[in-house]
Amino acid sequence: MPSAGAALERLCDPAAKVSAHYLIDEDGSVIALVPESARAWHAGVSAWLGDVGLNDRSIGIELVNPGHEWGYRPFPEPQYQACIALCQEVARRWSIPARRVLAHSDVAPERKQDPGELFDWPRLAAAGVGLWPTGDGGAPRPIATLQAQLAGFGYAVPSHGRLDRPTRSVITAFQRHFRPARVDGVADRATLACLDGLLARL
Repeated sequence: MPSAGAALERLCDPAAKVSAHYLIDEDGSVIALVPESARAWHAGVSAWLGDVGLNDRSIGIELVNPGHEWGYRPFPEPQYQACIALCQEVARRWSIPARRVLAHSDVAPERKQDPGELFDWPRLAAAGVGLWPTGDGGAPRPIATLQAQLAGFGYAVPSHGRLDRPTRSVITAFQRHFRPARVDGVADRATLACLDGLLARL
């Protein structure tokens, strides 16, 4: 959305059929919108590790940012501090493991791009919120193997061994989260090394 006010208005409009448990403004203000025990409408059609409809089993946190459509920009320091603190609290309350801290683009790669390649996931992982890859790897592999590895990590990806549009969407989503230096849907050695590093931590 182009502004925090527009985002809040949309999240509070029943006709929009979109909501989240929390909204974090750029100044670090945290607005609670839906009780954590209730379902919010933030993920939509989504999947992870074989589960679908993740609104039923997740806590949705939105970050104020114009996004790719309205002038995507870096996230400010107060917003990071608030996000990390909130995620730590939520994860502690609900015993959420690091590998289950996900981007909307992870669970709905063909529809969502947020929080995007400018979001500092390594910083969150260093604070115990989410995973970040370590280690080596990056050897080329058949598409079927790549698809199986992405599915094993959690992504809903085809398993037919072809580099089609849904597979590229998943690779792009993976890059947005774990290899933001180049987000192009191409599984180059750096992308594969990140994937290998993550799988080694599971």
